[in-house]
Amino acid sequence: MLMLMIMSIIIMLIAFITMSLASILSKKTFFDREKNSPFECGFDPKCSARMPFSLHFFLIAIIFLVFDVEIALILPIISIMYSSNLVIWFSTTMIFLIILMMGLYHEWNQGALEWTN
Repeated sequence: MLMLMIMSIIIMLIAFITMSLASILSKKTFFDREKNSPFECGFDPKCSARMPFSLHFFLIAIIFLVFDVEIALILPIISIMYSSNLVIWFSTTMIFLIILMMGLYHEWNQGALEWTN
């Protein structure tokens, strides 16, 4: 019991020292060069945050997020193929892919994938 308490205190001490060093070493000045420059998306950080932005840029970002989540859902399908019923696995996978393709066709048909107007 005493050994467990000593080990717990040592672990907490090491964690506290590590957090303190990280906090001290990561201090940056408020007027950093990176903070005063425009962001990647082109917004100027010094001007109003209520400026209108391109709705097309927003839609492309949402489409990217949707397809990113879909990839995360497709990856486990491959690994469970060997441990499941192949008929159910195949039908579920095909239904999922058909829904994805229908969504992609709809976005393409609506012109959401066009980069220029």
